[in-house]
Amino acid sequence: MMSSLFTFILVLQALVAAAMIGVILMQKSEGGGLGVGGSPGGMLSARGAADFMTRATTILACLFVGLSIVLAAMASVGRSGSTIDTSLSKSAQTSGAAPTSSLTGPAQPSQSAPATAAPEPASDDPLAAAAAAATQETAPAPAPAQQ
Repeated sequence: MMSSLFTFILVLQALVAAAMIGVILMQKSEGGGLGVGGSPGGMLSARGAADFMTRATTILACLFVGLSIVLAAMASVGRSGSTIDTSLSKSAQTSGAAPTSSLTGPAQPSQSAPATAAPEPASDDPLAAAAAAATQETAPAPAPAQQ
């Protein structure tokens, strides 16, 4: 139900936008409207057309803005909160073996890493190895405790 109503309002907004473009393009750049001519008090006189075109532009613009607000409200209703991906956070990374490079083969273990460190679990994240290497390189040495 909500999807078909959303589609209907979206199509209605597209029609209002097309009508507004047409009304704006029919106006003279100096604000003369259609300028077709006719009796001075008639609808198609220069003054009557200008009033009609101005009024039509105002109404269509208000409809367009109103439909935009309704569509934005409908799009935001029913959306669940997004989850934050913490796969690259420093606390989620475990210090383990150094990452391997496909060009140079397996990397040699660094001197600071213990020889019995367990390898990190395989991850679907292609940047996990680079993030682990960056956190190992930039991690400051722990300060000695003062007593």
